[in-house]
Order: sequence, then C-alpha cells, then structure tokens
Amino acid sequence: MVVGGSDTTSNSTEFAMAEMMNKPEVIKRAQQELDEVVGRDNIVEESHIYKLPYLFAVMKETLRLHPALPLLVPHCPTETSTVGGYTVPKGARVFVNVWAIHRDPSIWKNPLEFNPERFLNSKWDYSGSDFNYFPFGSGRRICAGIAMAERMFLYSVATLLHSFDWKLPEGQKVDLTEKFGIVLKLKNPLAAIPTPRLSDPALYE
Repeated sequence: MVVGGSDTTSNSTEFAMAEMMNKPEVIKRAQQELDEVVGRDNIVEESHIYKLPYLFAVMKETLRLHPALPLLVPHCPTETSTVGGYTVPKGARVFVNVWAIHRDPSIWKNPLEFNPERFLNSKWDYSGSDFNYFPFGSGRRICAGIAMAERMFLYSVATLLHSFDWKLPEGQKVDLTEKFGIVLKLKNPLAAIPTPRLSDPALYE
C-alpha cells in the first residue's frame, strides 16, 4: 500500500503542478493562502495542511480531471443482472470508468477546465458515497490509503508552492497529454524551473 500510494501520489502531484503552471492565477491564490497560514519565515508543517481549503480544492480538482486509477478495481457479478437496460452476465469483469464520469458534461460544468473553485464550499468529497465523484472508489473496495495519499499530496504540493516560484523553460509549453495504463500519468514529464521565495535562505538547508 505504501509503495502504491507513493507512486500514484507522485503522479497526482505532477498533474497538479502541470495544471497550475497552465493557470498562474491558481498558483498565485494557493501561494497567498500559504503565506497567510504558514508565513514566509517558516516552512510547511503537517499541522498547516488542514488549514488550507484552497489547496484542498486544488487536490480535489486534480483528482477529478486526472484520477490516479482511470478504471477502478474490477467487479464480478455473482449472477446475471440488468443495469441501465444492459445485461451483465454472471462472471463478467466490470470496470468503472471513473475518468469518463469525472468529465461528463451532464454532471460537471465546463468539465475539461481545471477549476479548483468548483470544490470550494461544495458538497463534493471522495468518501465514495456520491457516484459522480469517487476518485478513490467506493464501498468495501474503497482505497485503504486515502488518508496517507491526502497527506502526501497536500504536504508535497504545499511545500513546492510555498518554498518556490515556478516557471517553464524558455520556449516550452505545458503538455497535459495523459498516458493511460493501470495508473494515469503524464505522457511527457513536467519540467519546471524553481526560484526560492522564502525570506530566510537558512530555511532551505
């Protein structure tokens, strides 16, 4: 679980940074929140991350557009069933395409737009109780590592944004092309240039 959680969380962190590099106003708002909560004379600690509602929204929006597992763990019906007018034979392997559900225009306004604001003060969470948004699955097979993934993502992204400003190498653009597999990742790794933004250079030691 630890190894799997580390891999998928690093992919999600890269997607978040890529999406934000494409929308500098999101980085600016997240950094303003971090400066208010953490300050520029301090480093991010775990006690800070649950005081960052906008960063939470960034995480939720990243998991909506780029769920770590585009197809959830398969299910196998014990008897032939009819679902939505379709016959599902006994023993069939059934995959839930959460990637497509999270981009359904009948559920989401402007579904292809990265917009963390949609998750501020909203009903959406990832407890698995709402089948329009369930990046970690639901029911008995819901991801057992949600709490770990949440902390790792928030701490990593908070530290990257709080400690550094970011820009793309000259002449390059963000490439958000996805590479599909068991886990979802960027086809081409993100390359970005950090610039220290904290007040005390000793904080980087």
